[in-house]
Formats: sequence, C-alpha cells, structure tokens
Amino acid sequence: MRTVRTTAAAVSVALAAGAASVAAGRLASGAALTAPPGRPLPTEPRLTVHATAPGQIVLTRDLASLRPGTYGLAGHGSHAVVGPVLEDAPHSADTVVRRLELVTHGTLRPGDSVWLTPNLYVGNPRATLGLDHADVDIPGELGPLPAWFVPGARDTWVIAVHGLGTTREHAMNLMRPLNARHVPVLALAYRGDLGAPRPPDGLNHLGETEWRDLDAALRYAVRYGARKVVLLGWSTGATMALRAAARSSLRDRIAGLVLDSPVLSWEATLRALAAARHIPSALLPLAVRAAQGRANLTADRSGTDTVTVPTVVFHGPGDQVAPWTLSRRLADSHPGLVTLHTVRDAPHAAMWNADPDFYEESLRRFMTPLV
Repeated sequence: MRTVRTTAAAVSVALAAGAASVAAGRLASGAALTAPPGRPLPTEPRLTVHATAPGQIVLTRDLASLRPGTYGLAGHGSHAVVGPVLEDAPHSADTVVRRLELVTHGTLRPGDSVWLTPNLYVGNPRATLGLDHADVDIPGELGPLPAWFVPGARDTWVIAVHGLGTTREHAMNLMRPLNARHVPVLALAYRGDLGAPRPPDGLNHLGETEWRDLDAALRYAVRYGARKVVLLGWSTGATMALRAAARSSLRDRIAGLVLDSPVLSWEATLRALAAARHIPSALLPLAVRAAQGRANLTADRSGTDTVTVPTVVFHGPGDQVAPWTLSRRLADSHPGLVTLHTVRDAPHAAMWNADPDFYEESLRRFMTPLV
C-alpha cells in the first residue's frame, strides 16, 4: 500500500510539473509569438508621467527613462517624441526630466502610464516626413503584403523590415538619410501586421516563416527595377534578412545586410521574454521547449554560418531581448565581411535612437560602395 501511495504521489508531482511547463510555455510563447506589433515587449518598463511643461516632461526615474538619445513615448491613445535628459532641470530624487520634442497625438497627463519605443514617427512617409511615397501591395504566399515605396534615382534598393514590438513605421527613422542619398526604400508589412495576412496558426515564428514575405518583397523589387538590394532588418526582421540571404532564389541580388539588434538565437530570446514575464528560472527550459513545440521552431540557427555578403551589425550589451554577445561572435567569425558597431546603453532595436548621428554616418560609409 505504501508503494502504491508513493507511486501515486510521484505521478501527481510529474503531472503537476508537466502542467506547469505547459502553462509556462504558453505564457512564454505569448510574449513573442502572439504579441501584437506595436505593443511593448515585456522587457520594456512602464513609466509614469509626473508632470509636463513647455518642452519638458517629468517621468519616473528608471534606467529606461535615463537612456541617451531620442525615442517615441507611447501610451494608451497617445504618442510623443522625447529627447535627451535635461540634467539641470529641477526634479525630485525619483523622477527624471527629458526634453519633450513633440506630442504627435493624444495628451499626456500626470498619472499616465507610458513606455519608450524605437518608433519615433507615426503615420506614413508623406504625412510625417514630407517624402513622396506609393502605397503598394506585394504578392505574398498568404496574400497581399502592404508596403511603402519611397522612390530614388539609384538602382540599389533598401528593403526595410521591422521586428518584435514595432511596426513598419520603424523604417521611417532612416528614410530621410537614405532618401538624401537617392536610395529607393521599400518598407514592408508582413504576416501578422495590420493590413497583412494573418498567419495560419496566429503565431509569430521569429523569422522562420516570415522570411518568405521578405523574399516576396525581394522579387517585387527586382521586378520593378532593382539591380541590387540591401536588406535592412531590426530584431526578428534581421533574422528574416539572414534567412533570405541564405535561402532566397534571388540571393545573388542581395548586395549587403544591415542588421540591428538581430535575434540570432530564438531560444535565448524566448528565455529573455519569459524571464521578463516572471517565469521562475527553474521552469525556463521547460517553457522554451513548450514554446518551440507550439511554434514548430527548428534547430536554433539563423543562417549566420552562411553570411556571404558585406554585413554591418548595430547592437549593444544593453539589449535584454537578443544577446549582444552573439553579434560579437558573428563578427569575429567573419572578419572583413561582418562589421559590428557596438552601441552602449541602447535597448532592443533602438540603436539609432541612442545615437542617430553615429548610426547614420556608419550606415552611409557602409552603403557608399554598394550603391
């Protein structure tokens, strides 16, 4: 009888652990695999608006609110642009004052919950930046993919693709400097984005299937006059660029890659997002395994071993979503082909925001021989 009870207890513990891993896996996968574009990742802290004044906003003091650079500040029904920290502005010990550049829409009131985002602009290239553009539909395997095309005189195009937590509006951060060099830009919305087809299982596959939408954009660019293409991707968009460069039938048309905060290990990113959701550390391996099964993710590799074109990587050790060490390893394993620009104190996919001048000059130097 004692043996039966012991066995029953062990089975109960095993079943409970299994149920916990399934629950943890669903929670972990939800952080990356079902998060809607444009919503903050769980690694991004919420900040409270304490006060506003002409040209100033007072926020909760946090490592996030102390970041260098210029960011979008998003809330529920509001969006603003905030600049550098104003060190000399009066503030309490638990607050920080940043320059308030612009309130794009909505209002910012004391007590509002907000978060920083790499998306500096909202709207479209014409309304927001004054750049002529065309709204185009790219034929994809799941249906039409909406995209913005900003024309330029050169025959080397840039195809820009966003990643986790952002939208194709992210590409507008770089449209002006690229347009100034007469480089055509195609900014893509892919499966799961607003206006684009929904994935059959409703999940984001961290680039494993989404790269085929980027491949469709590559075919579109070549069909309409691109002699060469540079793929520019942030986060999982960078993963998509690596996949396309390794697998596309038109990979010979890819002249270079620009990778910002690339997700080079879906396992590491799932672990990071699960940890940010406060999944106990003991359950993280189970959570990642469950998420892998849910999304049908294959072996954890992103095509980094097959990089064959000039590549520039913008990344930094402050990234809590995609480990910077993997980008460093990528650069070390491809000397002369892959250049890593380390950006300090920048969150995931916000390397430009932290230091726009450095980023744009580095991008200009990289692009010059390719266009």
